[in-house]
Amino acid sequence: MNVIYRTRARRMRIASLVACLTLAASTLTAQAPDRSAPPPLGPPPILNLPEVQEFELSNGARVVLMEKHNVPLVQVNLVVKAGSAFDPLTAPGLASVTADMLDEGAGTHDALELADEIDFLGADLRTSADDHDITIALHTPRDRLDVALQLMADVVLRPTFPEEELERQRIQRLTTLLQWRDRPGAIATASFAQTLYGESHPYGLPSLGNEASLRSFTVEDLRSFHEAYFHASNAVFIVVGDITADVITASLETLFGTWEAKDSPSMSWPEAKQVQGREVYLVDKPGAAQSEIRIGRIGVPRLTEDYYALVVMNTILGGSFASRLNQNLREEHGYTYGARTRFDFNVLPGPFVASAAVQTDVTDKALVEFMKELNGILEPVSDEELTRARNFVALRFPSRFQRVATIASQIGQVELYGLPDDYFATYVERILAVTKEDVLRVAREYVDPDKVAIIVVGDREVIEDGVRALDLGPLHVLSIEDVLGAAPVLTALAILALASAKRV
Repeated sequence: MNVIYRTRARRMRIASLVACLTLAASTLTAQAPDRSAPPPLGPPPILNLPEVQEFELSNGARVVLMEKHNVPLVQVNLVVKAGSAFDPLTAPGLASVTADMLDEGAGTHDALELADEIDFLGADLRTSADDHDITIALHTPRDRLDVALQLMADVVLRPTFPEEELERQRIQRLTTLLQWRDRPGAIATASFAQTLYGESHPYGLPSLGNEASLRSFTVEDLRSFHEAYFHASNAVFIVVGDITADVITASLETLFGTWEAKDSPSMSWPEAKQVQGREVYLVDKPGAAQSEIRIGRIGVPRLTEDYYALVVMNTILGGSFASRLNQNLREEHGYTYGARTRFDFNVLPGPFVASAAVQTDVTDKALVEFMKELNGILEPVSDEELTRARNFVALRFPSRFQRVATIASQIGQVELYGLPDDYFATYVERILAVTKEDVLRVAREYVDPDKVAIIVVGDREVIEDGVRALDLGPLHVLSIEDVLGAAPVLTALAILALASAKRV
């Protein structure tokens, strides 16, 4: 009886297994995926952001708030309208040094005490200078906000600018200038800026400073710059995170309500002269393993009406891994690990630049491919390229709003450039509305391969003949000293002091 039962049970299991396999096979046959082409992209995700609130403190200081209550974190960025473009032409680096010195001693705390206090709170406080703004950025847990804001207020309102910390900054930056001489990329970037903008435009000067300015800075210079630009009417607080308007208003009013409001020095900048022809500048770096290439011209300011069309066009040309330039130089020819183009959108017209570090022995061949792609973008693009570029830009946009710090940064861009209130809401729509005709128009207007500066930094002995044979234009041979000046002289004692400070 038991044997018969076990036999029947076994037969039932086998039959059931066969039925399941048959059903699975039929299902797989019916639902076999089509791998002949990539799956179609879905629509870009909808970006739903909380309302941006704006109000003022009693002294007129503006506050821009976006409440995000899903994580108990708060980002507070204070953006001051002053940066490297505000440096005197004879004192490049002043804004950058001032910004870096803000948290090197403030209130009753020296640099180490301040750093320890911030670390103890589990917070992060950073200062930085860009071309047209200085930002003091505080990232803190919600329940430590009040204490963290007190430290931020010390940094903003009561920096002490200690002499010994200024000397450390001086040595550190002079050391960086010395190191640039062994970095072809740094030499190429400096040469490109100088060639396009010259010494009378802030974009042509090193924001880090030069040897003369760095050696001349005094504590009083930093205090004067701080006094001129750090006041309530020249700054905006950008707050994002787990906080409400009434709570942040009370906190900021307590700590910053007495901050003086006054006028800032008026600023004006010369108009950058567009490149009028095509010239080659070869900077000799003997023994360089690679050649650094920069090709470009003056671009456009951020508020150009052609912004969206330029973003899409640049994505096709060299603004993504799948771009024409990168696929050509990297994937097809293997000349480089990466080639790219970009428009540096800024308050003033920033540069358009195509760049790559290529193998020394193919420098001339790489230049041929650069020029091929710069000329190629002047012809109509395909529907496929247009769709791919628009989707690439549109699908990436929401990623800028994943963290409170990046959201605050995005709002800071709106404030800095005076972008419209509906900028975030309409960005994807405007990108997807770019047409092939738009791409062709802006390419022909802003990318002119016959009017570009071509910078090549590499081993002249190896690359000059090949570059000269291309006959791209008049060729100027420069030395590293022509670009960066004489090498800074640092005493062994100064270098030792810097090394000791880093170990501490």
